[in-house]
Amino acid sequence: MTTVLIIDDEYLIADILSYALEDEGYLTVKAGSGQKALDILNRESPELIITDYMMPGMNGIELAEAVRRRPGMEMTPMILMSGAQAHLGKARPDLFFNVFEKPFDIDEVVDAVKRRLATSPATDNPA
Repeated sequence: MTTVLIIDDEYLIADILSYALEDEGYLTVKAGSGQKALDILNRESPELIITDYMMPGMNGIELAEAVRRRPGMEMTPMILMSGAQAHLGKARPDLFFNVFEKPFDIDEVVDAVKRRLATSPATDNPA
């Protein structure tokens, strides 16, 4: 089953994303901070990561840079979600294949995940 890691310190947002993606057949893992996400990556290998920008300890760009430094995760697709800082993510196409401004349309995020995972050769897309 294809796994998506969702990182957001606003638990309601993480839950909404998780439920929507699980309805599409994805397995989701959630973290409330960048450090917790990095801990999860010690035992999980998600096919895609969705992260918030503003979180305790490190921001979404710092998290994405840390993910890229991990062996085997250099090409893991990542989505950034942000309010006022979305422009910072858009300036980093080397890290994020998509950036959504909050509030976002949940259907657009799910569609972006589905499109990306459908084109990724290393996934077993449930669609």
